[in-house]
Amino acid sequence: MLGKTRRLALLAEGCFNATDAKSAVGVLRYRTSEVVAVIDSSRAGRTAQACAGVGGDIPVVAHLEGAAAFEPDTLLVGIAPPGGALPSSWRTVIAEALMRGMDVIAGLHMFLADDEELAALAAAKGCMILDVRRPPAARSIGTRLAANVDAMVVLTVGSDCNVGKMTTALEVHAALQAMGVKSAFVATGQTGIFIADRGVAVDAVVSDFVSGAVEQMVVEAARDAEVVLVEGQGSIHHPGYSGVALSLLHGACPDAMILCHQAGRTHIKVFEAGPAPRIRSLIEIVRDHERAAGWMAPSRVLGLSLNTCALDELEAKRAIEHEAHRTGLPVVDPVRYGAQPLATAIVRRLEERRRRAASA
Repeated sequence: MLGKTRRLALLAEGCFNATDAKSAVGVLRYRTSEVVAVIDSSRAGRTAQACAGVGGDIPVVAHLEGAAAFEPDTLLVGIAPPGGALPSSWRTVIAEALMRGMDVIAGLHMFLADDEELAALAAAKGCMILDVRRPPAARSIGTRLAANVDAMVVLTVGSDCNVGKMTTALEVHAALQAMGVKSAFVATGQTGIFIADRGVAVDAVVSDFVSGAVEQMVVEAARDAEVVLVEGQGSIHHPGYSGVALSLLHGACPDAMILCHQAGRTHIKVFEAGPAPRIRSLIEIVRDHERAAGWMAPSRVLGLSLNTCALDELEAKRAIEHEAHRTGLPVVDPVRYGAQPLATAIVRRLEERRRRAASA
């Protein structure tokens, strides 16, 4: 991860579950072999699998000292709290990790390497602080270049935040590769960067330059891929995150989209007191995304990724059948049942594009 193979202790204090520790869960699912322990005193003594549904027998421990028995060389902050600030209780853990000579990897909006005390500790112990949310120094404005790449660009979009856009992109990426399709994954958030070892956390980029940052990543990825899968962020209907979602949509200029939704969620997830907006019908959300994407380039929603983690097996199958009937689209939970239906829809679209190009 980020330059070398690591032995990771994941800091998820008080939040280690399938929904609240998004970064920790993502790393556990896709970089399992590099994780040696998870730190959460409220769940100590359990396994990662029991707490979050991933990670198998990786132990959950109460503190960094407990993790030290498994010889970690890196502490990864596995939670991104609203606002991205550093909870005061975590500062002691991070300082202790640096004192032990461990690297620290974080995806907070607050950059740990800019903290004088923590930076001095890292320098004294010869270790590193890696802030993956730090935006690139170069800035560019979107120019619709991504609409003209030869590769097919697919963006995951959502009915809300935290519904599975990154996971869907990664699962479809793996399914396409298994089908022999040369695909690339573009990470646009801190967890995706942890997994892919590269990318830009677009929510940390100055708003005028988000579409330009996405455009540059897509153009670069398209040089050596048939399909470019772009990790979506937020939702164009979210009162807080609509701006970054729309910038991603217009920077990527996708030929196709996969809509992600959590079964049973009826209202937008907001983090302050007050009424939460109701989630629109999925048919309306499909229509809105196709219309908004079309301001830059024509695009279609090819399928629906339905997150059924809160449902039992029978409920999950019924929810998938219901949404497939209602939307007329291929619908699947890619974690539970595999991403093959979504990958197949993308391949069909790719073949259509090639036939059109050949006859032009």
